[in-house]
Amino acid sequence: MSAPSIPNLLSLLGGRGSRGRSRGGSTGTTTNQSSSSSHDATIQGTDTDASISRLSAVDLGYLRDPFASHFVTQRQRSSPTRRLPIINRGTYTRTTGIDFLVSKFLSSTDPTKPRQIISLGAGTDTRSLQLFSSFAHQNISYHEIDFPTMIGKKQFVICTALWTLLSPLNPSSEPNTSSTTYSFTRSPSNTLTLHPLDLRSLTQSLPLPNLSPSHPTLIISECCLCYLPPSTTSQIISSLSTHFPSSGIIIYEPIEPHDAFGKMMVSNLAARGIEMPTLEEYPTQASQEERLRREGGFTQVKSKTIDKVWDDWVSLVEKERVDELEGGLDEVEEWKLLAGHYLIVWGWKGDGLEMRE
Repeated sequence: MSAPSIPNLLSLLGGRGSRGRSRGGSTGTTTNQSSSSSHDATIQGTDTDASISRLSAVDLGYLRDPFASHFVTQRQRSSPTRRLPIINRGTYTRTTGIDFLVSKFLSSTDPTKPRQIISLGAGTDTRSLQLFSSFAHQNISYHEIDFPTMIGKKQFVICTALWTLLSPLNPSSEPNTSSTTYSFTRSPSNTLTLHPLDLRSLTQSLPLPNLSPSHPTLIISECCLCYLPPSTTSQIISSLSTHFPSSGIIIYEPIEPHDAFGKMMVSNLAARGIEMPTLEEYPTQASQEERLRREGGFTQVKSKTIDKVWDDWVSLVEKERVDELEGGLDEVEEWKLLAGHYLIVWGWKGDGLEMRE
């Protein structure tokens, strides 16, 4: 496959979610506020790609997610929502990898005591809803942070279209809202709190409501921090890791912008008005790992490119099931090239916390 025919890499950013990805832009002066606001809107718009790509993977059987369809509007459905097989596999693999690490965090913490998950730039991500749709986990305080516009839309969908799907765990519960957060009680021990907050002001907003520094905490950034200036991401990682002494972190971002494929990736993003400042600041697997050690003080740090996640964390039986969904993947070399430019890097610190693969 020649370079011009390789799929637009932004499509891979929409998974179960690119979950996000609504958080970029530079803080503006009076003369560039309009440009900054426009860039924010562009980045928020990538969440549409996220929800559509997630729905494509669900509709074709790659993923199971009863909530995915509720975050794609009828207007969005009027355009084709089916992604190319290589993109569906990317959505599946990155989702599987992050789910694997979330499970590692939960299994290493005491289920009889509170533990917390913070999703940065959560957008229409459905991981929290899926965790709370069964009795498998207890004592989880799940927090999602995003722009007020994004959080308001999600709160509306949960309160209208999704409440009946979620209610069996606690049919008597109702959403509790305040001027700054939306809190949903899923059971006596599980809660979801939505924080309408621009991540660029996160360090000035700590501590956030309903978050305790004494509880083990997992921080997730799935194509989110990459849209912010490196100095801002450094402050966010440092502040959160300091505020939560026992914590883990999972970051999913693109890497390797300087080879031929990486240059095309950057060009594709730029054509849509999207910049990823951290891509230049942390361009390699090694620099991403060092980032977590230096900025977050994480004593244990690991990473895998998405192609290695597929190779190492997806069982043979599951690989066969996925391959049968669309008759196998013809573009094997293209898959390795594409998936090799995306990375999951994770770290952890604190007594008793263990996220080793």
